[in-house]
Amino acid sequence: MTGGRGAPALLDRMVGDSLGWLEEARARFTLPPNVTTDADPNRTLKPLGELAELTQFVRTSNPRRDIREVADGLFAFAWNETRGGELFAELIRGEPHATYPVEMYGVFAQAGLRNAAVEELLSATTGLRSWRVAREDHTRTLGVLNAERRIGLLQHADFDGVLELTGLGLLPEPWALDRKAAYGMTHDVFHLTDWGRARRRLPQAYADYLRLWLPSWLEAWLEEQLWDLVGELLAVTACLPSAPYDPVAWQRLADAQADDGSVPEMGTAPPPGDGAEAFTACYHSTLVTAFAGTLARIASDEAGAGAGSAPGPEAEAEYESEVAP
Repeated sequence: MTGGRGAPALLDRMVGDSLGWLEEARARFTLPPNVTTDADPNRTLKPLGELAELTQFVRTSNPRRDIREVADGLFAFAWNETRGGELFAELIRGEPHATYPVEMYGVFAQAGLRNAAVEELLSATTGLRSWRVAREDHTRTLGVLNAERRIGLLQHADFDGVLELTGLGLLPEPWALDRKAAYGMTHDVFHLTDWGRARRRLPQAYADYLRLWLPSWLEAWLEEQLWDLVGELLAVTACLPSAPYDPVAWQRLADAQADDGSVPEMGTAPPPGDGAEAFTACYHSTLVTAFAGTLARIASDEAGAGAGSAPGPEAEAEYESEVAP
C-alpha cells in the first residue's frame, strides 16, 4: 500500500521521540581532545559524522517545524565540534589520502558550511593520481564520489560505472543477501539518491528489483529484530517511486522504540545503568529511525497529494544545480 491513515501521526511520533533521545545524548557525541591522534575514530568521528549526515536531512526535509528545529540544533552542534571545519584540515594533513574527512566535510559543505583551508587542501589531495586508485569497496567509493559532488570537486571516477559493480548494480540473487550485503545495498541507494534528496536518480530496473524483494528482506530482519537494518530498509523503501508504506513493519519498529525514544540496534533496549553502553547500542539505529521516518513521512504526504514519491522536475533541477561542480 502507498499510504496509511495513521502513518503521519506514527511517523511524527517516532521521529520526534528519536530526536528527543539524541538531544538528551548530545554530550556523548562530543569529540575528545586527542581525536586526531589516539582516539578510536569508530567511537568518535564516525558517530559525529552520522549525526551530521542524518540530522542534515531531517532539518531540511521533515514537514514538521518543531522536528526540524531539534535536528537543526543537533546539526549545528556537530559543526561546532569540528571547530568550524578546522578539524578536517588537521585530518587531511595527517592522512592526505583518507576518504573519511572528505565524506564528513561534504555533509557540511552541502549545507553551506565551508572552511577555506579545507577547500585548498582538497583541491590538491583529490587531484593526485593516488587519489584515483581503485578501492575494493565500491559502495564506499560511491560515498566518496557523492561527497566530491557535494563539495563541488571533480569526481575522480564515473559514478554510474562504479554503481554497476556494487551489490545493487549487479542485482544479485535475492535469496543470497546476507547482513553485510544488505547494509551495502541500502548505502548504494543512499549514495545514489544523495540520501533521499534525488530519488529520481534511482533507475527503474533497480526500483523494480527493490520493490519486489524488500518485503521479504524486511520480514527476515524483523524476525531477527535487527532494528538498525530494518530502519535502513524502510528508508530505501521510501526512496522508491510511489513509495509503498508497510504499516506492519513500521508498527513493529515503533514497538521496539523505548519510552525514552531510543531504538536498540538489535533485540530489546539495554538496561539502564551504563550510559556509554546504551549510547553505543542505540545511537545509530535511533538516527536511522529519524531518517527513515522523515523519508516515509514525505512519501506519505506526496501519496496523499497524488504526487507520487519523487520530487517534480523543477525541484530535481534545483537540486542538481545546488550540487553540480
